[in-house]
Amino acid sequence: MDLSIFNNLPSLNTLFSELNADIGNTQIWMMIISACLMLTIHGVVVLVIAGTFHAIDSRLQHRRIYGANFLSYFIAILLIVCSHLAEIVAWTYLCIALKVFPSNPQTFYFAGEMYTTVGFGDYTLSEQWRILPIIISFSGIFAVSMSGAALYSMMGTLLSRTNQKNQTQTDSLIN
Repeated sequence: MDLSIFNNLPSLNTLFSELNADIGNTQIWMMIISACLMLTIHGVVVLVIAGTFHAIDSRLQHRRIYGANFLSYFIAILLIVCSHLAEIVAWTYLCIALKVFPSNPQTFYFAGEMYTTVGFGDYTLSEQWRILPIIISFSGIFAVSMSGAALYSMMGTLLSRTNQKNQTQTDSLIN
């Protein structure tokens, strides 16, 4: 195996210096900070939704009200979907403020496609905005991951309650 191809690789310092020179406008750094803030807010929102779901589920379980916890799960799904739509709108407004695209609908479609990593559209970005799709996509990937983990946890709670209820009914039939 010829390892000489690795001899010409730049150092990390060189690579980051070149990237900073290429994308070093302050607007990009503002977008990166915005992505971090949006992810933090999204994480808090998802934690609040999941915590509220678990509190409601526990209360319903103690009162032996079955079925209503599935409704609260679907409400949680709706709220999480709304949080993602709000983030797409936030990205849209950031891009509109920075005049990334000439029209508002084009900006909305771009933000939505990048956030969901669909990447279907054909968007031509100026050199200063080349990294923008990466920033928006990363924020979307991590936000969806957080949401998925919370929904998985909530579904696990529902399924364990259903399994406990079925096991109790089976045990009472045997006895």
